[in-house]
Amino acid sequence: MSLRAWIDARIPVDGTGDRALRAGMTLVMVGIGVLHLIVPAEFERVIPPFFPARHALAVISGVFEILGGVGLWVPATRRFSAYGLMALLLAVFPANIYMAVAHISPGGVEQPLWALWARLPFQGVFLAWAWLSTRR
Repeated sequence: MSLRAWIDARIPVDGTGDRALRAGMTLVMVGIGVLHLIVPAEFERVIPPFFPARHALAVISGVFEILGGVGLWVPATRRFSAYGLMALLLAVFPANIYMAVAHISPGGVEQPLWALWARLPFQGVFLAWAWLSTRR
């Protein structure tokens, strides 16, 4: 049995579970996207310094997070939005690694180094969460 079939057997497509997964992903993506626009400096500081135009990257990623989250609710764009969010999550992964390596705590709230490294596997959880939104 494929992973997709196993998941489909447990979370019905277009059922309550499917809508709940989409709603959660939308809330997370739109919420983070809005934060990118409100306090871009917080996101700029976690972008590795060798990336050019860090302010623009922070704002652009926020816009795409919002668009992707909202797009999950439009049947015609749901799959495209989910794949776009997956690509975005992969694109920002270097910033997550940089946070752990440089010991940069999000929001300026000091965190232990192990907590910054423990965040990295959650990117896989978010990728899987977005992937589940590709179901019709």
